[in-house]
Amino acid sequence: MKNRSTASHWSGHLSALLTIIIWGTTFISTKLLLEVFQPVEILFFRFLIGLFALLAAYPRRLRGTTPRQELTFAAAGLSGICLYYLLENIALTLTFASNVGVIISAAPFFTAILSHLFMKEEKLRADFFVGFAAAMAGIFLISFNGSRLKLNPVGDLLALLAAFVWACYSVLTKKISSYGFHTILTTRRVFFYGILFMLPALPLFDFKWDLTRFADRLCLFNILYLGLGASALCFVTWNFAVNALGAVKTSAFIYMVPVITIVTSVLILHERITVMAGLGTILTLAGLILSEGKASASP
Repeated sequence: MKNRSTASHWSGHLSALLTIIIWGTTFISTKLLLEVFQPVEILFFRFLIGLFALLAAYPRRLRGTTPRQELTFAAAGLSGICLYYLLENIALTLTFASNVGVIISAAPFFTAILSHLFMKEEKLRADFFVGFAAAMAGIFLISFNGSRLKLNPVGDLLALLAAFVWACYSVLTKKISSYGFHTILTTRRVFFYGILFMLPALPLFDFKWDLTRFADRLCLFNILYLGLGASALCFVTWNFAVNALGAVKTSAFIYMVPVITIVTSVLILHERITVMAGLGTILTLAGLILSEGKASASP
């Protein structure tokens, strides 16, 4: 029983790490697609592709759910699929990307608080908050890296709201994992609700159904990477990690996103890493290690 628990523990860490590695590289695909697509178009198409991919991967129906469980699925779709990405995209148009990067990284803090309030098995200790402070200091150094901090109240507030919404999604995901359904089936149901909630917002953001844009191989490759990798695969692996590790420990992996972005920039875009970014990376990794220690109880 102990070996099985240890295997599940390590599988959860590997799943969370794989998810964050892919999510940390999506900025390249998104940046290229933004030359042709509106942000909401990228969002809608990637999750639509993700939904059909999950349907093809596991073509079974989710049966036996209660109205209360369906409400939880709907809340997860609204928060983690629809609101989080819309708030983040709007925030990026109103404030600096560096501001958004730092503020979004506060999501593990909100997750810890919500988990402690609503899920009693998620206990917090001082190490988590020390790790959070170290990681945020590191992310701050990575994001601003010599540039001056400039506040943009509306955009920054929307980014903070996005971080809170993602924390709500993480807690809801942990709740959904307790229902005992297959992870792919629950993720697919969450995608369905997320897309459903997204539909009313499409006309507000100048959405176009012009599919001829996918005739360009680069556009097609990047939207498939976002749809199949960053959406279908990553939401399944993330939800698996939350089930195995708990919402608090899994959310701490979000600290790694700026680090993955730096590594990707060096390897693919051939950018140079600065001393400040290097120090920030060390602080961020130290914060993650502290947060993954005795900071939160296992589920």
